[in-house]
Amino acid sequence: MTSTITLITGASAGLGEEFARQYARKGHRLVLVARRRDRLDALAAELGNARTIATDLSEPHAASRLLADVASAGETVGTLVNNAGFGLVGAFDALDNARQREMIDLNCGALTELAHGVIPGMKRLGHGGIVNVASVASFQPGPGMAVYFATKAYVLSFTEALHEELRKSGISVSALCPGPTATEFGDVAGFGGNSAVDAVKMTAEEVVAAGIAGLDANKAVVVPGLANKISANSSRFLTRKAVRKIVGIIKK
Repeated sequence: MTSTITLITGASAGLGEEFARQYARKGHRLVLVARRRDRLDALAAELGNARTIATDLSEPHAASRLLADVASAGETVGTLVNNAGFGLVGAFDALDNARQREMIDLNCGALTELAHGVIPGMKRLGHGGIVNVASVASFQPGPGMAVYFATKAYVLSFTEALHEELRKSGISVSALCPGPTATEFGDVAGFGGNSAVDAVKMTAEEVVAAGIAGLDANKAVVVPGLANKISANSSRFLTRKAVRKIVGIIKK
């Protein structure tokens, strides 16, 4: 007999941790995935009804090993939160090439492989949900974070296509596109303390609540917050040249 679980990647901090908290309050059985076992285990102990898998999804075959672990535990993924990802600030040619490749493999590759792996089980259930965490960066080029913005553009495009493919299947698919959020992401990426970014930060609680509500309503794209909606739609009233120059200035 299989059990239906909510699988959350990048669950040890930030949006992933908040997704775990909010889905736990909704009574979901959780499988929490991240690199940092100590944080995962502490969160699972706090929430109850959760188990942890410590793995680095940027590594080759990590996503397939994760899916095999879930299957061997007799679990079917009813909701997938593809949240694991990271960004780097700096000139493309100055940043470490291997690290940027890891970013592509995690932000795009693992996300895609996990979505592909869980859909058959969701179809057997007759329902399911996939949240792919993108960004307002999805909507514009990002000088100073060129690869990160490009990965999130992939996530948005992929998610919208998947949403359309599955819209009659009972499976909801949403791209959550937050802007600056009060998490450790900015410190890891290298732009912590940017006043232009800090001025429009939302809380993780607000972002995740919007993401869950959007998935429940099967919205293809969820952009929480007025400032982020304006940013996401900037290319409608500004030239692409202007947009990329503005982004470049903010990143500096």
